[in-house]
Amino acid sequence: MRPSQRPKLGIFTTTLWEYPSQHYTSDRDLTPEEIVEGRTRFMQGDKDYVGATPSWVIWQVLMRYTKPGELVVDPMCGSGTTLDVCHDLKRKGRGFDLNPQRREIEKADARSLPLPSASADFVFIDPPYSTHVDYSDDPRCIGRLDAGGDDGGRAYYEAMDRVISEIDRVLRPGRHMALYVSDSWRKTRGGAPGEGAFMPIGFELFGLLSRRFEPCDIVAVVRHNAKLGKGNWHKAAEEQNFFLRGFNYLFILRKP
Repeated sequence: MRPSQRPKLGIFTTTLWEYPSQHYTSDRDLTPEEIVEGRTRFMQGDKDYVGATPSWVIWQVLMRYTKPGELVVDPMCGSGTTLDVCHDLKRKGRGFDLNPQRREIEKADARSLPLPSASADFVFIDPPYSTHVDYSDDPRCIGRLDAGGDDGGRAYYEAMDRVISEIDRVLRPGRHMALYVSDSWRKTRGGAPGEGAFMPIGFELFGLLSRRFEPCDIVAVVRHNAKLGKGNWHKAAEEQNFFLRGFNYLFILRKP
């Protein structure tokens, strides 16, 4: 979809969100550094980064739960989508990642952020959904932990609980956070149709979040990805009796 075809963003008022593009059209002025790096005003983050968060999802939560000048933190910043949305909306963005893709992203483990306690006004995080994406060779990378592994996902969920604890530490009381995630399903190799492992990652993480934060709402975000656009994937899902992931959860919670 060309930038001119993207509809103008406005605040969504239901808990079912859908937008026909990964990115919204930004009309902000580019910085000299962005011009040198070849960025355009029509995109946030990197469209070629596997697992990139839809920028319009971040736009929605920042418009609802933050004001210009406030500090937004992304502990797993990926290609920097959150930082670009913060730039558009005049928020202060701090992004961290074990494998920084840009110089604006600070190298840090999401379980140990170089931030003072109670310093963030909002935290947005899009964590790994098990081992679907090869994010980094760093042995600390949570994306190397299998939510459906032989340990029943114990290592993955323990690591994510430490991340959630760190979000609790850096977030100001009374402020909000959002976590964007999907469940997962993996077919058993050589198994019969429908035989596989379902990983309810969303429910598990929501349970961990609820131990520290007050749930505010759960949004279902309609997914638009390459698999869902290909007929052969739909045919395989029908013949092999499994479901393609049609939505992501967006959990919105408040720190007491």
